[in-house]
Amino acid sequence: MANVESMIVEEKTQVKQIDREKTCPLLLRVFCSTGRHHSVSEYMYGNVPTNELQIYTWQDATLHELTSLVRDVNPDTRKKGTYFDFAIVFPNYRNNHFQMREIGVTCTGQKGIDDNKTLAQAKFSIGDFLDISITPPNRMPPTRRQRPY
Repeated sequence: MANVESMIVEEKTQVKQIDREKTCPLLLRVFCSTGRHHSVSEYMYGNVPTNELQIYTWQDATLHELTSLVRDVNPDTRKKGTYFDFAIVFPNYRNNHFQMREIGVTCTGQKGIDDNKTLAQAKFSIGDFLDISITPPNRMPPTRRQRPY
């Protein structure tokens, strides 16, 4: 019988540092709603939800940084314990529909594992939308949907 060896290979993703002084920012179109994400059907046929927030930022912006920008604009979200559930809405060119992919959760006043995740690490492409479900502190925090696999 042959000896079988296994090797664990740790894959590290390196984040390219962007010089924000020399690199032009991108327009990030953000749509926030309380307690739930918008339906993907609201993005169909050139339509978008009505509550748009436009942010100029870079691909190396973290979810924590984006949380701070939303909190600056919306005073109701500044309470400690408010959850921000981020999702990217992107076109699927195979069937001419949009898809939504959750990328992370942050919480006001608490450190989390997704705080330092960048848009580039979440595979955000210029032209995608960012959908944020905001859950106030007096409600249940967002739960992750189980993957079918």
